[in-house]
Amino acid sequence: MKKIILTGGGTAGHVTPNIAMLPMLKEEGYDISYIGSYNGIEKKLITEQGIPYYGIASGKLRRYLDLKNLTDPFRVIKGYFQARKLIKTLRPDVVFSKGGFVSVPVVLAAHKSHIPVIIHESDMTPGLANKLCIPSASKVCCNFPETVSMIPNNKGILTGTPIRAELSEGNRQTGLDLCHFTSSKPVILVMGGSLGALHVNEAIRSILPSLLERFQIIHLCGKGKVDESFYSTTGYYQFEYIDKELKDLFAAADIVVSRAGANAIFELLTLHKPNLLIPLPAGASRGDQILNANSFKKQGFSMVLPEEELTDESLYNAICSLYEHRMDYIKAMKTASVNDSIRQIVSLINEACL
Repeated sequence: MKKIILTGGGTAGHVTPNIAMLPMLKEEGYDISYIGSYNGIEKKLITEQGIPYYGIASGKLRRYLDLKNLTDPFRVIKGYFQARKLIKTLRPDVVFSKGGFVSVPVVLAAHKSHIPVIIHESDMTPGLANKLCIPSASKVCCNFPETVSMIPNNKGILTGTPIRAELSEGNRQTGLDLCHFTSSKPVILVMGGSLGALHVNEAIRSILPSLLERFQIIHLCGKGKVDESFYSTTGYYQFEYIDKELKDLFAAADIVVSRAGANAIFELLTLHKPNLLIPLPAGASRGDQILNANSFKKQGFSMVLPEEELTDESLYNAICSLYEHRMDYIKAMKTASVNDSIRQIVSLINEACL
């Protein structure tokens, strides 16, 4: 039996593409293991899939001044030796990495052990973790054509991102019932990523009275970001995080307001959901979400509202405009050529095992 180690973590976006590939990897006969951090979101998501999970020490490599910069390199080193030991024990034929800082010691350890590594870069420009991993990779799977040209030694391959097949199998009425909504009003799905988006949450709640006159709102707030004062608000339903029922919430949604993480926007593209993107600003990130959002805007898939321009009036007007022109965005998304990402990536994994 062929053996594969999957790795990636820190946010759901570094885990859900791995989960999306599990059915086909199992069909191909792989014995699957997962290496992640001790207590990251990946641990819960992967153990729920019944996949053997191994936690290692991990540290974030920051671009800014922080006292943890003094201690985290030692955690990375510890994680590297833990990964070396696990690889020696598990003896994989290949490693697939979805990114995040926990993946760095795993990829480096696999390369040191002469195990082929394939990594996936979601954003238009590689993040710091993947920049460190690219020299050790056999192939780099990319979401955007622009990214392929940035990858040295012809390692870059345009694959798109693995999307869970079940997301397209949702039931609108089930989603409405889950939120106690009526079918007589359109539905907005607000999502800020698995960790939530404080500014987006606050902005939506500040215009709730106006929005609720026209819409019902499903709000994926992020862990610890549910506001109990809105529990009795008719037409507004909050979740910290949602997994199995997400397909039904997508089916219930007429339009979506979202951050511009690559995995999220490719899910919206695949499902043909008209969307308003509010990318994480450059001051709070390396600017990857801005590039992602502008690419989708240029292709006619998304409306974009920079957080710097976010006001009650601009948000309300953008949401209403998106709804009124939703069919234009659906038409554009239906013309997009979406790769069969899972099949293409698993094919690369198979080739690496030869």
